Amino acid sequence: MNPPQPFVRAAILHGAGYGGGELVRLLLAHPGVELAAVTSRTFAGQHVSVAHPTLLGQTDLHFSDDEIDVTRFDVVFIAAEHGQSAKAVQRLDAAGYAGTIVDLSADFRFQDATIYPQKFKFDHPIPERLPDFHYGLAEVTPPPVGTRCIANPGCFASGIALALWPLAQHLPDGFDAYVTALTGASGSGARPSATTHFPTRDGNVRAYKILDHQHQPEIEAALGHRAHLQFVPASGPWTRGIWGTAHVPLPDGVSLDTVRGWYAAAYPAGTGAVRLWDTLPELRASVGTPFCDLGLAEKDGHLVVGFGLDNLLKGAASQAVQNLNLTQGWPSLRGLVVGGG
Repeated sequence: MNPPQPFVRAAILHGAGYGGGELVRLLLAHPGVELAAVTSRTFAGQHVSVAHPTLLGQTDLHFSDDEIDVTRFDVVFIAAEHGQSAKAVQRLDAAGYAGTIVDLSADFRFQDATIYPQKFKFDHPIPERLPDFHYGLAEVTPPPVGTRCIANPGCFASGIALALWPLAQHLPDGFDAYVTALTGASGSGARPSATTHFPTRDGNVRAYKILDHQHQPEIEAALGHRAHLQFVPASGPWTRGIWGTAHVPLPDGVSLDTVRGWYAAAYPAGTGAVRLWDTLPELRASVGTPFCDLGLAEKDGHLVVGFGLDNLLKGAASQAVQNLNLTQGWPSLRGLVVGGG
């Protein structure tokens, strides 16, 4: 009999949002994790089901305030808004926390601090900590065992980088990629605005941040700046999930069978959270799963890569769990799928 796997004791900071709720659900069911604390200033002292009704009857956890003893935990997940996670890391550092940090915001995804005022409208308070964070796109840049600080990728960035990464390994530098992708309302967070409120999205599709989305530099960095990326994001009339296509002109002599081989080699079945389809994937198959689904089509030298993923899972919470698993030397999908280890 194999020896039992050790448990890690986990906390989630700022866990009242959509991504935080998914993370609570996943960690409560994880065979190697004891979820011991979830913080929220708004809901401190109240049961987690007040913010996440699906958890009613599934746990005794109550939200804590920010004044928890973080030194009691092996791993801390930060599910704060952009600009707030860096402040949370400052507090962890000041408290002498020495465990693993998995940050779900954009606050540590870039080595270049000048990107933050340009794309996220804040000056980074601790730029000296940026080099300490490993960018954890689990199938492309998996964190080595023992990694202490992980920047979890963005939702659009996860889907687009996974869709294009095999091409970036084989096509000439500077290949063109034209991407259009639609996201559901939960990608805008729990707080509605004039443009993200669901009644303005229902029955509607609206492009936004055209060719200037904040995830574009993240995608380019993940691909090693080998693609000329043109990205048009759009709001879709559903709650969760991202679906999109990347159009890539192929060099002469590169066949669809050759490209399929590149993808099969990059994403071996059963080893990560990418599933390869024989045709372009459907969004409904990806929602509620930890997978990014990819499929290919080609005609007259024009390749189309279709992709679908759940923005709250592979685009946030389940990818954070993958990153934790990899830092512990566990299978990537442990606690995420049946038979995941």
